Amino acid sequence: MRAVFALVLVVGMALAGVAVYMAQSYLGQTQAELARATALKEKTGKLVQVYAVNKSMTYGAPLTKDDVSVIYVQEKYLPAGAYKVPKEGAKPEEPVAAEEPEKKPAKDEVVIVTPTGPLFPENDDKPRFIMRSMEPNEIILASRVTEPGQMAGLTGKLEKGMRAFQIKVAEASGVAGFVQPDDHIDIYWTGVASGMNGEVTRLIESAIRIIAVDQASGQGQSMAGATARTVTVAATPEQVARLAQAQATGRLAMSLVANANDQVSGLVEVDGNSLLGIVQQEVVQVEAAEVCTIKTRKGAEEVAVEIPCTN
Repeated sequence: MRAVFALVLVVGMALAGVAVYMAQSYLGQTQAELARATALKEKTGKLVQVYAVNKSMTYGAPLTKDDVSVIYVQEKYLPAGAYKVPKEGAKPEEPVAAEEPEKKPAKDEVVIVTPTGPLFPENDDKPRFIMRSMEPNEIILASRVTEPGQMAGLTGKLEKGMRAFQIKVAEASGVAGFVQPDDHIDIYWTGVASGMNGEVTRLIESAIRIIAVDQASGQGQSMAGATARTVTVAATPEQVARLAQAQATGRLAMSLVANANDQVSGLVEVDGNSLLGIVQQEVVQVEAAEVCTIKTRKGAEEVAVEIPCTN
């Protein structure tokens, strides 16, 4: 009987030891996983939910709730203009009031389109339309879609106060076959200016945005390498007047710009003399010295005699 009791005691102690070992091992693994999760969270930062397309979308396609999915993105790397998924029970963002005064951006400031409300407003079944081609899992930005019910077209790409102006393009214009919608270009005018000898070339617009090439107003719609016949730019009414006058009185040439911030300030002008390094020398006219004379008669002959000038 004592032997059985001793055996049970030994077995119980062995099982207790195994249980303690397993508990310690489990707690150790849990703490290690918690430490790794904490370190990963500190490294990645806060994650937010945003909307992304779940399939390839082309320019002009309607965007519905079936076309989007929810993905997680690091908040510190969230692109400007992304549509965040509202938290459950949170009040949806209200659209910006139309009567609020708008701040005009500086000349060298890049305007970022920000959402004016939720991606799919309540009690509004009007679809949005894709402004640029998008690939699966690409985050939906305010600059990539239209407002609800607004069709994708040139009017959807124009900001308030801007106008669309079409410029004829030739192979000699400098950008034929290379420009795409949403590129930026410098525009140069070449012609005969009043009061100047020969033609002069002057930069008239810098870093102006292209919104359409021929009939294509979205990236990927125009064929790469194809020679463009016209480009449509977004311009202010004053710029439109300048471009119309320039197109009517001379030739236009264009050059691609890396980004909208790379604007040129100041006068850029070249004529034939500055191109060849010819410096025109100014002819200085020297006034002849004044000579004063009196006429005297010697017999039948009249002689002019030089005298000092009194004035």
